Amino acid sequence: MAVMVIGGVIGLPIAGIGMLRTVIAPPRDEPIRFNRKRGKVYLYRFHSGGPLSRKGWGVVPVVFNWADLRAEAWSRMAATTSAPIFAWGVDIAVVEPGTNHVIDRFQLAGSNANGEHMWAMARAFMNQGPEALPKYPRPPRDWNNDVPPYHLVLRLAPKVQWPADMDRESRTAP
Repeated sequence: MAVMVIGGVIGLPIAGIGMLRTVIAPPRDEPIRFNRKRGKVYLYRFHSGGPLSRKGWGVVPVVFNWADLRAEAWSRMAATTSAPIFAWGVDIAVVEPGTNHVIDRFQLAGSNANGEHMWAMARAFMNQGPEALPKYPRPPRDWNNDVPPYHLVLRLAPKVQWPADMDRESRTAP
């Protein structure tokens, strides 16, 4: 009994810190930038580490060549006691040039988002230019600055900060 109490006294704060960190450490958004002129895709990735370690946590912006990206649609079903749960999405695989060997993956759209539509729009933009994109009546939402007042977790999350050289490169032509 005493071991369980001591374990709870030590383990619960550690678990609480870990859960709090996983909620407020990720940035408000993980944007993807497509630069058609350079043939590059810029990704603002967040990696989480252990609950108490500093190692492995943080944002790692990366650049991929457009020609090395492949879309992978996925679906999963899990049985529960009341009803099956079905989820689907689209991941992007980064392959070695000239092969189909996958060296990295990132999520374009997860769990029930319309990832196939997003990938089709990305392909249209990169292959044909901005003229190929549909015209929408409202401008896109800025998830970095447009945070609803009731969404406390996003208000605590850090804003997206691209490295200056990558920010400039992703917005300009060669």
